[in-house]
Amino acid sequence: MGLDKAWDLLLAKFTGWGRSFVLLVPNLLVAILVLIGFWLAAKLVKNVLQRVLRRVSHSEQVNRLLAHAVFLGLLAAGLFVALGILGLQKTVASLLAGAGIIGLALGFAFQDIAANFMAGIYLSVQRPFRPGHIIETKDYFGVVKRIHLRWTEVRTQQGQVVLIPNKQVFENPIMNYSKTGERRVDLRLGVSYGDDLEKARQVAIEACEGVSTKLPDRPVEFFYEEFGESSIDFVVRFWIAFARQPDFLAAQSEAIERIKRSFDENGITIPFPVRTLDFAVRGGEGLPRVLEEAGIRSGRA
Repeated sequence: MGLDKAWDLLLAKFTGWGRSFVLLVPNLLVAILVLIGFWLAAKLVKNVLQRVLRRVSHSEQVNRLLAHAVFLGLLAAGLFVALGILGLQKTVASLLAGAGIIGLALGFAFQDIAANFMAGIYLSVQRPFRPGHIIETKDYFGVVKRIHLRWTEVRTQQGQVVLIPNKQVFENPIMNYSKTGERRVDLRLGVSYGDDLEKARQVAIEACEGVSTKLPDRPVEFFYEEFGESSIDFVVRFWIAFARQPDFLAAQSEAIERIKRSFDENGITIPFPVRTLDFAVRGGEGLPRVLEEAGIRSGRA
């Protein structure tokens, strides 16, 4: 092959590339315009979505995560459309297949993390509780400090900070003590069998009516429950305004003091538990007889 012929072949190759590029220029311009359009639309949708999400979810982390996910999804869609305009359908198919395989592998590898993320999004949107609420879940009782995407931060009454995975919070019952702003105090006591039950009931109710934080529109409830071993047991219940755990503890303590003082002033007895001890080797024998027999035997010895 001569030098002239090689040069002609090379020139023909470059000429073919040039023609292909000229023919591709309109599609390339359209593809670039499509990418720019999708990018602008993605930014607009992201900003609008963040405003909407702020009305639904009060978690800025969740809002940013969802907005960025939609933004990246729209950009990816624009890229695939642009590649299709350029006639690179095989490239699009390869990218989609690769993304599907990678997504499946990551899903299996990080399924617990993904579950915590999804649970965190649900907790932020539905808001069964919010920071400052007192909750009990997964055997933990305390004040919610913050709801993260992966865990819920709870400060216990003893001052420890517990990070509970959102998946466990989502899958377990949640007791929210702060949702209604009120809470009931239950006190279980007993009175002697020799006391006047009606009088004891009136005295206990009047004592609880005087608790400083009791809700005035909620009457005190009193019920006798059972015949105990040494007392007739009852429960007295009343409602208080509740914001913090000390509110409950203070009301409970005040009610105990008032009931004890009122019972003492009215001669009502809160009996001690009574126990019968059997020292006999043979059941049913009295203690004096056992001691007497023991003394005789020791004297004989």
